[in-house]
Amino acid sequence: MCEEHVTDRHFSRRALFASSAAAALTLGTVSFADAAEDGTPAAGTKQTRTVKGTLPTGAPDFVYLPVEIPRGVRELHVAYTYQKPTVPAGTQGNALDIGLFDERGTALGGEGFRGWSGGARTEFFVRADDATPGYIRGPLRPGTWHIALGPYTVAPEGLPYEVTLTLTYGTQDPTPRAVYPPEHAKGRGRAWYRGDCHLHSWHSDGRRTTQEIADLARAAGLDFINSSEHNTHSAHRDWAAAAGDDLLVLTGEEITTRNGHVLALGVDPGTFVDWRYRARDNRFGKYAKQIREAGGLVVPAHPHATCVGCNWKFGFNDVDAVEVWNGAHTPDDEVSLAEWDNMLVAAARSRSGWIPAMGNSDAHRDPNVVGMPQTVVLADDLTREAILAGIRAGRSYIAESSDVELSFTVSGGRGRHAGIGERLRVPLDSPVTVRLEAKGAPGAVPSIVTDQGTLFTGPALPPSGTGTVEWRTTPQYAAYVRAEVRRPSATPGLPGAFVGFTNPVFLGE
Repeated sequence: MCEEHVTDRHFSRRALFASSAAAALTLGTVSFADAAEDGTPAAGTKQTRTVKGTLPTGAPDFVYLPVEIPRGVRELHVAYTYQKPTVPAGTQGNALDIGLFDERGTALGGEGFRGWSGGARTEFFVRADDATPGYIRGPLRPGTWHIALGPYTVAPEGLPYEVTLTLTYGTQDPTPRAVYPPEHAKGRGRAWYRGDCHLHSWHSDGRRTTQEIADLARAAGLDFINSSEHNTHSAHRDWAAAAGDDLLVLTGEEITTRNGHVLALGVDPGTFVDWRYRARDNRFGKYAKQIREAGGLVVPAHPHATCVGCNWKFGFNDVDAVEVWNGAHTPDDEVSLAEWDNMLVAAARSRSGWIPAMGNSDAHRDPNVVGMPQTVVLADDLTREAILAGIRAGRSYIAESSDVELSFTVSGGRGRHAGIGERLRVPLDSPVTVRLEAKGAPGAVPSIVTDQGTLFTGPALPPSGTGTVEWRTTPQYAAYVRAEVRRPSATPGLPGAFVGFTNPVFLGE
């Protein structure tokens, strides 16, 4: 038996605007009630419903389509389309995301989440034993499920959409037990470990499998990576086979809100963090706390990216580090670097805690390079706990590849010395020596930056790419020092592209 019913759902502009003061709108329920009239349909039977509608400009961030799932369903398949009319230059066109919540509901932070693909897929399925990447396999229990529609941007003439729901009846297979990657790999004791903590596979909008990413990470000389799919944790269970003694895989998520993106870095496997809020909702602190309670770090991603919804608007009170360098060097990274440096100045002035910098590739597909850039962390071992502790403490530098090595230390009287992320505790008038050793950066220009700005620029490194520069100062003159290594400027008056830079060493008692 195969049935198809088409339902038109056109909602008035007035009704949608009346509801837009809330964060979400719930549409009328789609029912498969006739499936139960003569008992549960035979195994293999399919039933289809199609819903059409139009969302106007100003629609809520999330629109929920309730679907009554009867007993005896083996698989739910969802496909959707929407119109993308041509719009004038400077006007946003249509973009519609999609996801799924089960019978446990759509409550913010609740247990009903079953997957999200954003705008990366036009269809998906969920079964007890399997699901489309981005979605969570598990039982299809009877009750009211919800298709989540996210009108990211809406053209002036509105966003016409069509959602087709297909149920397949039959006995559900058992749900396989989730197996997650181990929390440790074969390390070298206390050493510098290289990682890329912002990567996307086909579980969100990437085009690579988890195994392909792991292979590229190994080829890039990385010791650890972090799973960071947009608004889903479905990839966590797929990383066990790709991890190994030579590669530590941390589990996380890129929480992609309408007011900025944040990495939940190294959370407990299986942790889902909600994203359905804006800065004005005053909910970010709650979810930052959830990330930390799950053992992870809160890291705003590409805080000054120019894509819609990417610019970071939640502030920095609840974060553990910040992604200053994201992928290939762009002007956005320079803005992020300047903002981060200003925060270092404020921390030095108040002698309060400071926020370390990170660099990650945000690689999605070719030609994005996994491990460009990478964060190099001084950790006690190659374990989840040790790596996160090193990042949190700022014992790290950022490099464009595994070819680049930086050693940055400050020494003072009586044999005192401090490394990246530490404080050299000497009197304010005590002379100190700042030393930067760089490798793997031929022709690059090293410099020393303080709370006053760049106070020392050395000669370009020789063709071997290896060189050492020293500079002397006092804590009274420089509250902190950090190092940058850049390519020669291609445009007069503008800085050259990053090769690497360090977190700071603070000076003074």
